[in-house]
Amino acid sequence: MTTSLRRTTPAFLSTPSRRGFLSLGGAAGVVLTAVACTRSSAEDTALDGDVVTGAVDGDFWDMSTVHTMSVALDEDAYDEMIAAYQDDQTKNWIEADVEIDGSVFEKAGIKLKGNSSLRSLAGGGAGGGGMGGGAPGGGGDQASDGGGDQASDGGGDGMGAAGGDTEGDGTISADDPTGLPWVIRLDKYTDGQSFSGRTEFVVRGSNTETSLNEAVALDVLSEAGVPAEKYAFTRFSVNGADAKLRLVLDLPDDDLWNADAFDSTGATFKADSGGDYTYRGDTEEDYTDVFDAKFVGDDLTDEESFAALGSFLQFINESEDDEFASDLGSRLDVDGFATYLAVQELVQNSDDIDGPGNNSYLHYDPSAERWEVVAWDQNLSFGGMGGGGGRGGGGQGGGGQGGGGDMASDAGGDEATGGMPGGVPDGAQAPGRDGDTDAQGGGGGGGMGGSNILSERFLAESTFADLYEETLASVEEAVYTSGTASDRLETLIALLKAEASDLVDSADVDSDGEAISAVIES
Repeated sequence: MTTSLRRTTPAFLSTPSRRGFLSLGGAAGVVLTAVACTRSSAEDTALDGDVVTGAVDGDFWDMSTVHTMSVALDEDAYDEMIAAYQDDQTKNWIEADVEIDGSVFEKAGIKLKGNSSLRSLAGGGAGGGGMGGGAPGGGGDQASDGGGDQASDGGGDGMGAAGGDTEGDGTISADDPTGLPWVIRLDKYTDGQSFSGRTEFVVRGSNTETSLNEAVALDVLSEAGVPAEKYAFTRFSVNGADAKLRLVLDLPDDDLWNADAFDSTGATFKADSGGDYTYRGDTEEDYTDVFDAKFVGDDLTDEESFAALGSFLQFINESEDDEFASDLGSRLDVDGFATYLAVQELVQNSDDIDGPGNNSYLHYDPSAERWEVVAWDQNLSFGGMGGGGGRGGGGQGGGGQGGGGDMASDAGGDEATGGMPGGVPDGAQAPGRDGDTDAQGGGGGGGMGGSNILSERFLAESTFADLYEETLASVEEAVYTSGTASDRLETLIALLKAEASDLVDSADVDSDGEAISAVIES
């Protein structure tokens, strides 16, 4: 049962205080300048909605309005969390009060979310200070997310890219928690708390000012029937700071997400960014820092889940080509996987299952003994990595999202090269997604290497390659040629102009919309 009462000030923010911070400057060298800075007062950080408990209904995912989300947290705990991340990239949970569309959830949890998007924050050093102190994370003249000479994780000439260490409308800096990527868990410290059918929410980073590219990509996935996340455009703020426009998603880690998507059955695994799809064994210990079991239903044990994962990975890595072709359909939803790959091509997302971040979830259905790929991380869609608009030249390996040149890099080297890093086995050509080039590659090697043995072998086998091409044409007709995606884009543009004109400039909305339209209409 939901109860509510009026709340004005979080309990742990009842005493305002003051601190100094260090500012970096000077032309000939680094000059440390002491500047007084006032920490947020209790009045500034008050959450003035109604305190609620338990499962709260809502329409957070209706996408017809810009929602609100505010966080109040203890600044000393925040400083300790930032210091821990800067020390060894540990992402600790801290307690926070969270207000969503007027409902205040006390004693929720919040922690940093992401990998490449946080690297410049880690570069700030353990003494970087918090919301009232310390220089912004990252050093040098430009942010680097893997070395080389190019700005990363948002730089370059991409759609609405702000350059440097940007995530959406905020700078990646310990000074600016409103601009950081977060995961919020309502039931972390208080059992039973949820809102609009979810306990976990991700405040996404973006390389664009508007996040329209990820929103439209998620709409395309939904229209195509690919398992993915819901989203909401949100006015987001931390401790009374000015709000920023942030895209907030639900998360496949969430038990309630799995209840909605898969009736709370089976197991959902997340592929870690530093891992790959190579076979390592059949136990949980074999996949430490490679796959995390985010959800295991009552119809499975943890041991059974990892045994099933090991069996699948062994098959896709070690099966002979004829066995792979004949038996994959009994182990993987091949129609669903072809659709997933087709959508990633259509939205020009080079950071998908075979991109540098190894971005994917896997869901196992024990009744069918089959796997399904769940889409994750679409914020580099529609040229968000720094490439131009348009899908010419054969997709990710052609002149669209990839394309190389002076684009930003999220993996390493002096510039990013488009396409499927790592290619397909034995020099085979992957139709559509690999354009007219034959890229050499091999099994596994995901993570920063940017390849995936499943997609490589799938596209190298003629039957599945034909299925992919047919699916690509079908989805393009249904979602792009039909006008569905364009209509959705126009609706979102109108929404941001009507309800978020104080958060994002109309010219940025138009610019990002035009870049997305160029891809849809090419």
